Amino acid sequence: MPNSTRVSEFLLTGFSDVWEFRVLHTMLFSIMYLATLTGNLLIVTVIIIDQRLHTPMYFFLLNLSVWDMCYISVTVPKACVIFLLNNRVISLVGCAAQIFLVVLCVYTEFLLLTIMARDRYVAICQPLHYHVIMTPRVCVQMALASVLSGLVYAGVHTGNTFHLSFCHSNVVHQFFCDIPPLLKLSCSDTLANEIVIFASTMVVGGGCFSFITMSYIHIFSTVLKFPTSGERSKAFSTCIPHILIVVVFLGSGAAVYLKPASNSPLIQDMIISVFYSVIPPFLNPVIYTLRNKQIREALRSITKRYLF
Repeated sequence: MPNSTRVSEFLLTGFSDVWEFRVLHTMLFSIMYLATLTGNLLIVTVIIIDQRLHTPMYFFLLNLSVWDMCYISVTVPKACVIFLLNNRVISLVGCAAQIFLVVLCVYTEFLLLTIMARDRYVAICQPLHYHVIMTPRVCVQMALASVLSGLVYAGVHTGNTFHLSFCHSNVVHQFFCDIPPLLKLSCSDTLANEIVIFASTMVVGGGCFSFITMSYIHIFSTVLKFPTSGERSKAFSTCIPHILIVVVFLGSGAAVYLKPASNSPLIQDMIISVFYSVIPPFLNPVIYTLRNKQIREALRSITKRYLF
């Protein structure tokens, strides 16, 4: 190992060093951040106020919206500071906190998306048992279990990452602290870390994806047997938004965490990270507002009640 000073802080990276592009990136990220907060906060407000939406499906959607706001708040504000002020420094503790929160949010959202698939399966395939299976107590327990297991999962991965020694370059080629780019900076043997990341991603991500896929195979086979097109359309309308979010979220996340930590274009890695750290929270309220008839009707009702 070469003689070097142990890293005590890291330097994050922007997409460009050109001032005009940095301003443009700041504006784009800021607009998406404000739109994400506004849209998800609107969904949370509508679900809380409208009694008709006090069902398991919208309880989990409310939780997903809250975690979306937390998720994007962990990365985007700091990224805007990097882009606009070129203040790239983040402390070792700050980097660890950012990784912990990112992993916690990603894990919890994975599980919530999986639980939402289970909810749709029970509602469509076992409608007579829905209120017996998806009781309020069970819904709260599943949401809490997602968070608590996420805390353990994030703690394990954060601890494993910062158990390594960082004594080479302190430049993280990413606009936020993430595990894959940090492994490239370590002067320790990272093989065990890569194996743990790959295995845990396959177990959690692959398990969730398999469960969601099997749920929707049963759902679609059941829906296609519905006698009228109106019933089929109503069932599909509650599933399509969820499927779109799952595809974007799991697809982009797998592209980052299942890829070997070898040479690859840095800008490509950063763009992929945008797709799993910024785009899903941004798309969630857009998709659910445009595709969900009950949300739209509740929003119109609340608007008429409080603004007119």
